[in-house]
Amino acid sequence: MASRREFLGMAAASFLSVPLIGCASSVPVRHSSIAGASSKPAPAPAAASMARASEQSAPSGIGGLMEPPPDIFDAQALDLEFWLRPRTIEVVRPASKERAKLLYWKDGEIIESAYQDLCHLMRDVNGGNETRNIDPKLFETLWGTQAFVQRYGIDAPLEILSGYRTPASNQKLREAGVPAARQSLHMVGRAADIRIANLNAEVLGGLVKSFRQGGVGFYYRAGPKGGWIHADTGLQRTWKG
Repeated sequence: MASRREFLGMAAASFLSVPLIGCASSVPVRHSSIAGASSKPAPAPAAASMARASEQSAPSGIGGLMEPPPDIFDAQALDLEFWLRPRTIEVVRPASKERAKLLYWKDGEIIESAYQDLCHLMRDVNGGNETRNIDPKLFETLWGTQAFVQRYGIDAPLEILSGYRTPASNQKLREAGVPAARQSLHMVGRAADIRIANLNAEVLGGLVKSFRQGGVGFYYRAGPKGGWIHADTGLQRTWKG
């Protein structure tokens, strides 16, 4: 198995270890229309090899794919410039077949119209399409996750498998045997279950965890999708489901 140093060696040298998580919820909200998407950053020199290594891996020894260590992506290696750039997030909801690419944060402010569009996309599609304001810190983590892996050639929309849930919808999941906490943060707009195509679930979870923004649940499942990652803005903790 390749070491963390081998994967990060070429890219990490240019990053400053400046944790900057938490700025989204402290900035004012600007009421304006979407101005457009920001340009994509050029991939790092190691983009091709990183992207191949991060693909959904077969079991060891099958197909010659290499399972990367879970900490090859580390949000604490990001510099100040990364957090000051405009934030465009691309998301897809498989359950409703919706897809959107939205510039929701620019010049230190949340763009209200785009924020509301994102909250709508995160609605309870299984509970009467009820919506709720989503914690901006959660969007900060989701955007940061997508923007980080784009640097390594992984340019795919963030799949939102579950966002806001009504208490009734959450209870129905529990009764059906789906892993859902009794006091789930999904019910207060502070959690999302996510996936990125062709990105190993363990690597995705390790990246989300490195933001140090809240809880991370690793849900592994057999099949081409490989499960999903729960991300929330509660207490920092991890678990496997």
